[in-house]
Amino acid sequence: MASSYNVAVVGATGAVGGVMLKLLEERSFPVKDIRALASSRSAGQTVIFDGVEVEVEELTPESFEGIQIALFSAGGARSKEFAPAAVAAGAVVIDNSSAFRQEPNVPLVVPEVNPEDIKWHEGIIANPNCSTIQMVVALKPIYDAVGIERIIVTTFQSVSGTGNKAIEELFSQAESVLESGEVAVNVYPHQIAFNVLPHIEHFHESGYTNEEVKMVNETRKIFGDPKIGVSATCVRVPVYNAHSEAVNIQTTRPISVEEVRRLMLSAPGVTLVDNPDADEYPMPLIAEGRDDVFVGRIRDDDSAENSLNLWVVSDNLRKGAATNAIQIAELLAAGGLLK
Repeated sequence: MASSYNVAVVGATGAVGGVMLKLLEERSFPVKDIRALASSRSAGQTVIFDGVEVEVEELTPESFEGIQIALFSAGGARSKEFAPAAVAAGAVVIDNSSAFRQEPNVPLVVPEVNPEDIKWHEGIIANPNCSTIQMVVALKPIYDAVGIERIIVTTFQSVSGTGNKAIEELFSQAESVLESGEVAVNVYPHQIAFNVLPHIEHFHESGYTNEEVKMVNETRKIFGDPKIGVSATCVRVPVYNAHSEAVNIQTTRPISVEEVRRLMLSAPGVTLVDNPDADEYPMPLIAEGRDDVFVGRIRDDDSAENSLNLWVVSDNLRKGAATNAIQIAELLAAGGLLK
């Protein structure tokens, strides 16, 4: 990546946008000029990039002049409104919302799983849902080795997936419960402190939530396998950061637990933590602030043929969002796919 690029971060004052700025610096992405964009409410604030204060500008259709890479993390409505303007200005958009994920002409990319798909983009590349990303990174080596017929996943998702206001609410609710027993509920429909909510995004008529439907559709698109069975239950838990998942799979051909462990040891982006006798297994506390997907509790499921259980944990703000987006930008730069 000898060239350097003009990069815009849309949603620069949000939880994911802040991590995007941090990771561009951490990973030494060749930034020539950085442009921090956000809503009019945040315009005039400053963010730090490479030790320098950068003033946040209001997001408008004219914000992308001279920009080559636009990293969007400001919600689906803003992506739909402003991503076309970024593309028209000559930028490649890497979008962290769900706005374009199921569009047939938009690649949905996890670099460890389907990096080749970036080559057919038409200006927009979609970043998958955070829970989908960590699951498919863990399952890709198994899928390639023996095939996967069916996936049943239950997620345990941290509040940072909702944003900064949810992080603040968990903190304030926990403090209030311990001090007075009275809590204010604003972000979620119920108290999240000392509670779990089997409800992420709105419910469909099917009884599944939008987050669960996303995991089904995105997994099929990323693997390029419309027939793979996927059933998801998505749960919000009182953890500040990093998502956990209990994943059950049924493979096409038999595979042993030991072979799965060997696959995990050599899988890109995966760290195996699987020594239950020493109380070693993936947890949010070890995943937080790190880019890998942590896999453990690998064991046979004797209730069904060719079935296994895995426990998968990853930092949802990093690999589940910002890191994946930066990795896509790195692939574009390395492949000479930027103007």
